[in-house]
Amino acid sequence: MDYNFREIEAKWHKNWEAEKAYRVENDFSKPKYYVLDMFPYPSGAGLHVGHPLGYIASDIFARFKRLSGFNVLHPMGFDSFGLPAEQYAIQTGQHPKITSEINSKRYREQLDKICLSFDWSRQVDTTDPKYYKWTQWIFLQLFKSWYNTKTDKAEPIEELIASFESNGFAGNDDIKAFTKEQWKAFSEKEKSDTLMHFRLAYLDEAMVNWCPKLGTVLANDEVKDGVSERGGYPVERKKMPQWSMRMTAYAGRLLNDLNNIDWPDSIKEAQRNWIGRSEGSSLRFKLDGHEESIEVFTTRPDTVFGVTFVTLAPEHELVNKITTADRKVAVEAYANAAKNKSERERQADVKKVTGEFTGAYVLHPFTGKKVPVWIGDYVLSGYGTGAVMAVPAHDSRDFAFAKHFGLPIPQVIEAPAGWDFSKESFDGKEGKCINSDFLNGLDVKDAVKRAIAEIEKQGLGKGKVNFRLRDAAFGRQRYWGEPIPIYYKDGIPTPLNESELPLVLPEIDKFQPTETGDPPLARAQDWKHQGKYNYEHTTMPGWAGSSWYYLRYMDPNNDKEFASKDAIKYW
Repeated sequence: MDYNFREIEAKWHKNWEAEKAYRVENDFSKPKYYVLDMFPYPSGAGLHVGHPLGYIASDIFARFKRLSGFNVLHPMGFDSFGLPAEQYAIQTGQHPKITSEINSKRYREQLDKICLSFDWSRQVDTTDPKYYKWTQWIFLQLFKSWYNTKTDKAEPIEELIASFESNGFAGNDDIKAFTKEQWKAFSEKEKSDTLMHFRLAYLDEAMVNWCPKLGTVLANDEVKDGVSERGGYPVERKKMPQWSMRMTAYAGRLLNDLNNIDWPDSIKEAQRNWIGRSEGSSLRFKLDGHEESIEVFTTRPDTVFGVTFVTLAPEHELVNKITTADRKVAVEAYANAAKNKSERERQADVKKVTGEFTGAYVLHPFTGKKVPVWIGDYVLSGYGTGAVMAVPAHDSRDFAFAKHFGLPIPQVIEAPAGWDFSKESFDGKEGKCINSDFLNGLDVKDAVKRAIAEIEKQGLGKGKVNFRLRDAAFGRQRYWGEPIPIYYKDGIPTPLNESELPLVLPEIDKFQPTETGDPPLARAQDWKHQGKYNYEHTTMPGWAGSSWYYLRYMDPNNDKEFASKDAIKYW
């Protein structure tokens, strides 16, 4: 007999569907197990080999657990917002909602043909307003919260406002101190701008990867060799108003709590490096002939007497102001070229040394000597202050820069006997200070403390902790994404009431940015809050909806909350 697998499989598919073979409820009589797959982006090409490679393995495990007596949650859905569908819509004129629905249906058919044991009654789709209502709700919770460093957790922004009303604010690196009377006298715009420095979801000017051809901001992992990963279009670094998530507020907790997670040591170490905690000091170098100072962050204040130049990121806000007329053409050309490289590329390219002298000088904070100011693309505007004090005798990248441009390399830390400073820097964090005024004779560890104390005593800066972790850019200049639940009243970003969610993505006739460069949503001219206030025209990134889908699977039809406490507690 022939084995007619098509007929046999079709028969049993109908049987499984009729009997709801893989549907699961919260059954307290059995032990439970949650088998979670990454849900796919439904492209027009259909499933590729990478999908079943993972799904078959997890399906085997889910079946094993069921047969072992477990109540198994094994759901599936679709991560349908994003750039591919939007680009296809631009090329064909077909609405991305239509192509996403067609592609999702095809994926479902293909997954069923593989006979995977998903509970499709719990299917989620990030483009469904019933789903992204809760993605928007999560955004509002972040917008209405701030991170209290005293309690080490997020708290309602109303509590911070109450503190300002009662006590004023002592000031920090970003905001000057103000009294409670001054706070009460602030305009609504001034209050809004102040609170933006605290909100977990906030609007600010930020350096982003801008792709003019795609008309959108791209994440670092969407840029390769200076061009967009999708389409291969040129990408430049550009300062733009940008919604961001204040990930950096959690840097200390993320780092400390790695000790409590049962992960392989290699992965935890990679996370520690990614978070990148470093202790040191801020330090201001007064610009010669200008009112401003250049602030740096350094982990080696003990080497301050070895500074022979200061390097700014090409995008640093002071570059245009301080560059002398005779250096302007060269500096602008270099800065423009640097904009076409992603931060990742700039960090990785350690062999090629490039830079330009601005013609400006700063005064050394302790000796008063003039120190030249350069720009170099190895300095990143988004890390620290976007400026470094270069100590070429004791930092390899500064050494390579100084050697390339013929800058002095004075030794200020004792090195092992026979060390050749004409060939390499001595980066070790041990030895005694030399040629360093009040630090002479101190070991590095003691010299760091003494230098920070002197910096603070003279009002030149202060000791501080820095992290490599960055805040995450959140807004995208695209159409096909979750609308951000914000409208602008008198220029002030104002949150929607939770009762007004979901803010549904409007229909538009074209999916490109407008002729003036505004995001595609600006084409929806009648799309206004209460008929008069513009909504936010950028949309959320692809990872907004895909960051929490595993929770929605636990309670997918709940229209009162993203998932009930009972469902979350059970699973």
